[in-house]
Amino acid sequence: HLSSVLPLRAEEDDEFDEWESPQSRPKGDKAKLGSSRNSRFLKGSMVDAQENMRLDISIPRSPSEIISTGGVAMPITSELQIFDPKKEKFPGKWPVYRMMDETGLFRNPIDDGYHEMRPSTTHRSEHLETYPNDVLQPIRHRLQQELPHFAEQFSSLPLLRSAKYDYADTCSTDTLMRAHRQMTRLREMDAILLNAQRQGRLSFYATCRGEEAIHIGSAAALDLGDVVSAQYREAGLLMWRGFTLEQFTNQCVANNLDLGKGRQMPIHYGSRALNYQTISSPLGTQLPQAVGVGYRLKIETKPNVAVVFFGDGAASTTDFHSACNFAATLKAPVIFFCRNNGYAISTPVTEQYAGDGIVCRAPGYGMAGLRVDGNDVFAVNAAMKAARDYALENSAPILVEAITYRQGHHSTSDDSSRYRDVQEVEDQASHQDPLKRLDSFLIHQGLLSETEKIQIRAEEKIAVLQALEAAEELPPPSLNELFEDVYVEKPPSLVEQEASLLAHIAKYPANY
Repeated sequence: HLSSVLPLRAEEDDEFDEWESPQSRPKGDKAKLGSSRNSRFLKGSMVDAQENMRLDISIPRSPSEIISTGGVAMPITSELQIFDPKKEKFPGKWPVYRMMDETGLFRNPIDDGYHEMRPSTTHRSEHLETYPNDVLQPIRHRLQQELPHFAEQFSSLPLLRSAKYDYADTCSTDTLMRAHRQMTRLREMDAILLNAQRQGRLSFYATCRGEEAIHIGSAAALDLGDVVSAQYREAGLLMWRGFTLEQFTNQCVANNLDLGKGRQMPIHYGSRALNYQTISSPLGTQLPQAVGVGYRLKIETKPNVAVVFFGDGAASTTDFHSACNFAATLKAPVIFFCRNNGYAISTPVTEQYAGDGIVCRAPGYGMAGLRVDGNDVFAVNAAMKAARDYALENSAPILVEAITYRQGHHSTSDDSSRYRDVQEVEDQASHQDPLKRLDSFLIHQGLLSETEKIQIRAEEKIAVLQALEAAEELPPPSLNELFEDVYVEKPPSLVEQEASLLAHIAKYPANY
């Protein structure tokens, strides 16, 4: 039974992609490296760096732009800046903030495609606690020494800060390795539950394959008191907050332990305890609701924000316009986080809008904006932290656009090969995969081995399979639950409906 829900074909390649060989580059594009791949710009320039290190390793240059869906080129920047229309006029195309390149190596700012420099609007003075069991202090210190350009981000990056106490699911304070394990867990859960649906064991499923960095990078930068209003492709945020594999599978199977009591479609998760609003299928409905949440937090002077996630397709709804306008005029601390994954079901972004993505709309509402590489978990983590700081300090909304790619079908009701080339998907999965990028970084840093990576995958796969089997063994919710929770006291109409249903079942017991 366990093996029956394993992927029907290989979903992933354990091996890393072969990147362009430095030796294949023109001689003028070569750079030399000493003890660290990134130390080539320790002194602020390629020339200075090369004079101060061993010239024994060749490395490729960092890319200067991202080519998104439809062949749209977006310049890359290694400067984390929030563009506020109240303070400055943004010139040209919005850049994509990135820290880590596709190879898992931190980028060289010299190769940025966008070089406009202004005083940063993302700095925030804060006291960061350190704990005796700060297992991430050595890697944080090493990165700060080797990469002075990102030193400020490294010092405050939530992913590089150890927890005060052990995480319940990893029994460790290591936030970075927990992030890696949860991204792996999320991918294994998607692969197994997708195949379980194909076998008729679930009624529906939608994966988030290729977007895991957005989930985990964002979640690690938020406070548990921050209220999340998600769409239906953000399961990782809930996972990071403590939602267990058992709770995920109970909901998808709709058994008697499902918090939603079997009333929702699979993947429409929700948790009051974890401040994660229950998912609603119609696009955009969560957007104005999140503004109400943010306004309430502001009125109560709570040090928290409302965070609402949505896709590029939902940005075409009237709810998006209403929410942005309300949030801006009410000055509500709301983070609008758009996952621009290239497709609104079957509609590519080239047919979705004619402007510069989604973030370019922010100035029209008088809102600040920031664009980030959604496949770089560190950049997402830094961007979400900066957005949260901005929203709280200014009591104002901010629009964040993450550029990513939906590797899977829209859902199990969709066949994406009907509207996009399979080769396009394979290319994106090969070169832009967020989990492979993090794998590569951890291996480069000596924090993970190939053997350990394979072992973690196997452990998470088994854990998902066991959770699914256990969920399938449980009975469905009681029929009485169908008529509860809507009203404090049942109105006569509902009492009549319940009596009618029970009478029908009593009349035809063999059918129920």
